[in-house]
Amino acid sequence: MQAQQQRNHLDHFLARVERRAFHLAQLATGQTQPALDIVQDAMLTLSKKYAHKSPSEWGPLFHRILQNKIKDWYRHQSLSQRIIDWFGKKSSVRDEPDDVIQTAVDRQTPLPFERLKNEDLRQALNMAIEKLPRRQQQAFLLRHWEGFSVKQTARVMQCSEGSVKTHVSRATQFLKQQLEGFYHDQ
Repeated sequence: MQAQQQRNHLDHFLARVERRAFHLAQLATGQTQPALDIVQDAMLTLSKKYAHKSPSEWGPLFHRILQNKIKDWYRHQSLSQRIIDWFGKKSSVRDEPDDVIQTAVDRQTPLPFERLKNEDLRQALNMAIEKLPRRQQQAFLLRHWEGFSVKQTARVMQCSEGSVKTHVSRATQFLKQQLEGFYHDQ
């Protein structure tokens, strides 16, 4: 019975983090299909290797696994690009259209103008986050989106707490500059 209960807790945890993890991976890769693969691999790794751990440990463990899968993807992309460059071919990979769930209209927002303004801000924010250097992006999303402490973020990113603070500060400064027009409109 204990094992079944642990499995149920793990299923609930994975269901809770799935969407945000996908968005994080999609921001990091800029592509839908690789992001889905990365999240699936991270979830499988957590389930296979760390299901026995305490549920309070799953969040940092999952995000460390996710970030390592993203790093692996970048390494693979770099190697693939070097091979393509070696043979003189250009890649023409196009990403699939946006997920229907992510582009669905929020029916709770009363005014269409506000919805449009919020969607414009969301798109601008996503574009600005995509422009961040990978480590700043990672630190910013773990701290402000996932709500991890500086210490937890440092553990996930495998760096010092001071580095996390620096990355988050620089990312926040950059994002404020990028989104300055939205603040003046209000």
